[in-house]
Amino acid sequence: MLGIEGAAIGFGLLLFLLFIGQHIATALFTVALTGAWLFFGDAMLRPFGTMMWGTLNNFLLVAIPLFVLMGEILVRGGVTERMYRALADWTRPLPGGLLHTNIAASTVFAAISGSSVATAATIGTVAFPTFRRQNYAEAWVAGSVASGATLGILIPPSINLIIYGAITNTSIGALFLAGILPGIVLALAFMGVIIVASLLNPAVAGRPERMAPWPERRKRLGDLLPPLAIFVLVMGSIYLGFATPTEAAGVGVVGALILTAAYRSLTWPMLREAMLSTVTTTAMTLLILVAAFYLNFILGVLGVPAQVSAFVSGLEVGPVTMLMLLVVLYLILGCFLDALAMMIATIPIVLPVVTHLGYDSVWFGIFLVMMCELALITPPVGMNLYVTQSVRGRGQVGTVILGVLPFLACILAVVALIAVFPGLL
Repeated sequence: MLGIEGAAIGFGLLLFLLFIGQHIATALFTVALTGAWLFFGDAMLRPFGTMMWGTLNNFLLVAIPLFVLMGEILVRGGVTERMYRALADWTRPLPGGLLHTNIAASTVFAAISGSSVATAATIGTVAFPTFRRQNYAEAWVAGSVASGATLGILIPPSINLIIYGAITNTSIGALFLAGILPGIVLALAFMGVIIVASLLNPAVAGRPERMAPWPERRKRLGDLLPPLAIFVLVMGSIYLGFATPTEAAGVGVVGALILTAAYRSLTWPMLREAMLSTVTTTAMTLLILVAAFYLNFILGVLGVPAQVSAFVSGLEVGPVTMLMLLVVLYLILGCFLDALAMMIATIPIVLPVVTHLGYDSVWFGIFLVMMCELALITPPVGMNLYVTQSVRGRGQVGTVILGVLPFLACILAVVALIAVFPGLL
């Protein structure tokens, strides 16, 4: 049982390093190098360079900077703000009014961004000034922004799903397709909670708002078509077999450039800022990915995944019980780990157990990403909580935490739904 004991010690070391504020990649590298040195000396340190090149020399990973760049261009080109105004015209009549706009805008932006943090920052920047003028309950505004933004890592194109597919050798196209329905169901569940809360307490939705004239509403409806067209272009090219996910990401970038040029917002300073932000995000993500691959390699050589799988089999734990245990595990980890760190750290150990119990790797990818959504809005380290609070610019983060609680329940309900009906994916 040396592998299991070693894994427990290594996981404890990883949690400690992250708890004291080490970067995710640094923590992963430290655990991997420590294990390699203790068990194999310098023999397993020598192939690191070759492994790093083999990991990064992957055509699939080119999709990450391309999708990030596509989202950056659309945000900085003003496409998101136009989209938000158009959605606001049509969600005002619903109980909860503009709160639904946060969810709807996050859903649409998630389909062209792939990043939860970017979604929270973008939607929050547009939303908060409007809501303050209308006297909405601030906790619900902040909660809808932070929670709606979690859809960024579930609805394709999702960077987290790309990383999961790269680590587990799972089809990115299959993961993207599987993420669409749960993403839509989750968005509708969020909106359902807002409707119920607004009917029970009208103060949630603030003052009644004046509706824009019909001609103006119809005119602004056209601002929804370009981002949806880019989504259809990207996803359609994948599922119709015209392009790989990486090639489709390139098509999306070209579409974003054409769109911002048509809006006359494509300038060299804007493009420079978008590219600098893309380089920063991509470098951070790929460094984490390299560290994760090396850690997975060391764990595989030690036989940890096989031993853990055999250990769980010996416990004779049923699939449902194991799934409930995993939900509890990820809820606990989500309180202390970043979503990406949680995903990468647990895949090599948990995936063999899940597949042994009969769950498909595509299904587990969606389940894992949804648990990462919880981590994004789970205190004390939920990233979306602090991004939303930063954009909000006043009050305490406790207001944001209070606002996300109803939406946390929604995510757990949808997780239970896909667990009971895995055929939905």
